[in-house]
Amino acid sequence: MKAAIIGGTGYGSIELVRLINKHPYLKIGSVVSNSQAGESFSEIYPHITDIIDQPLEIFDTESLCNKNDVVFLATPSGISKNLVPQLFEKGIMCIDLSGDFRLRSGKEYERWYKHSPSHEIFLHQATYGLSEIYSEEIKNSTLIANPGCYSTASLLGLLPIIKTNIVDLDSIIIDAKSGVSGAGRGLSITSHFAEINENLKAYKLGAHQHIPEIEQVLQDEAGSPITITFTPHLVPMTRGIMCTVYISLKEDVTTNEIHQLYSEFYKNKPFIRVRPEGTLPATKEVLGSNYCDIGLHVDPRTNRLTIISVIDNLVKGAAGQAIQNVNLMNGWDERTGLEDVPMYP
Repeated sequence: MKAAIIGGTGYGSIELVRLINKHPYLKIGSVVSNSQAGESFSEIYPHITDIIDQPLEIFDTESLCNKNDVVFLATPSGISKNLVPQLFEKGIMCIDLSGDFRLRSGKEYERWYKHSPSHEIFLHQATYGLSEIYSEEIKNSTLIANPGCYSTASLLGLLPIIKTNIVDLDSIIIDAKSGVSGAGRGLSITSHFAEINENLKAYKLGAHQHIPEIEQVLQDEAGSPITITFTPHLVPMTRGIMCTVYISLKEDVTTNEIHQLYSEFYKNKPFIRVRPEGTLPATKEVLGSNYCDIGLHVDPRTNRLTIISVIDNLVKGAAGQAIQNVNLMNGWDERTGLEDVPMYP
């Protein structure tokens, strides 16, 4: 099966290339970059020299659909909403990594993303691709809204406990930290070496576009309105996300009881590793992999649960989860092409 990548020069795209290149059922098809069409892919990313040397292409619906079976859209937000309808009408499978189809409300999308939304038909036809939670829906879909990186780490950490009645849903605080690759490859003062090196900074307080995405899923699963406090930070490392989540408990429970709850919830989910009681995960321990590692602790003094969730933002937070979704859509084992041992050190 040939896989096209639109937005071929970003970090998410090159991670898709790495994963597709070793996938037994997928082959790299068209790689689209209107701004650099005609250039060899390996000129932009020399590390793939003699591996993938094909020229980048311009976007052409007919050509793309004739030559490929599935399309990954790894574009900035505001672009794929105009491309997906053209592809969808041709019946080709689409996995959008940009965020244009994650929110069901066009008004909410416009408020948070500052772009006009796609037509409501497509917003409602898209399946939210949080692989571990919506695998059955993904299997029957041809348009997947791949979750955001912060959203993936936050939701996988929260959903097992949200589906109980022992937590205060008004108390959720998410302290999130990401490596600078999450800001993309484009030049900006945010990712300038002199600005980020030996520095730790919060950004987009109360305004990050993953806030409504997280709230939408939590509300769906809890069956009641939920508002979160979410603070993202950039840290001076290349890859990785750690979300430290705080939530108050309404009952007296132990760390062991919470650990059993999470272990049962994720017992058949190969990419979720609930750490043994008393141990906590670190971003280095999931580097380059599709794993999400979760650590848990109940503080009996405050009766508050702390959840530590870590992922590689470019793999489980983007390209890896997109591949996992394609596996589910095609009836393949969801682990296909993704069983990498994390890189260490």
